[in-house]
Amino acid sequence: MRRKNIFERERAGEIISLEDPEYGRIAELITEAQKTIAEINTGYRTPQEVRDLFSQLTGVPVDPSFWMLPPFYTDFGKNIRVGKNVFINHGCEFMDRGGITLQDNVLIGPKVNLVTINHPVDPSRRRSTFCAPILIERNAWIGVGASIMPGVTIGENAIVAANAVVTKDVKANTIVGGIPAKVIQEFDAQGAPARRMTGT
Repeated sequence: MRRKNIFERERAGEIISLEDPEYGRIAELITEAQKTIAEINTGYRTPQEVRDLFSQLTGVPVDPSFWMLPPFYTDFGKNIRVGKNVFINHGCEFMDRGGITLQDNVLIGPKVNLVTINHPVDPSRRRSTFCAPILIERNAWIGVGASIMPGVTIGENAIVAANAVVTKDVKANTIVGGIPAKVIQEFDAQGAPARRMTGT
């Protein structure tokens, strides 16, 4: 039976130590990503240049409808996937070693943090890491300064309010806000309020 490589083990949520014999492979891709990020963030880039560099960063061509306003930051890059008509505003940080997927028509506000990586509580293992993927489904909107934590799915059409910290899955057709984020409102397929939560 073939042994999983370090990238497969990381995507499966295993704890990865800096002393892992294969860790150098991750370090190489981190360095490669930082070089591409420097190109994206230095000077003016046309929308097409940004798309080309973002494709280089992720290793996968992006749709011509993809639009991003630099600066943009990531620790890895190769585990980001974006659909059609995705917009990423300036100053965002995607820590994607666990995998980040943005489906069609997703809107990402300025200074949003998508974080798929975490550290063990045990101080003796604190410098090790483990990951869980983030999925943002079709038509979702992530507001300015929001942070999405490892393993979270944001449901179709959902809205995450500005500066929210999302630690749990968000259902489709809901608005969440706060720290930690809680449901503020639910709405129907046309955006009309379906049910307002009390006590918020």
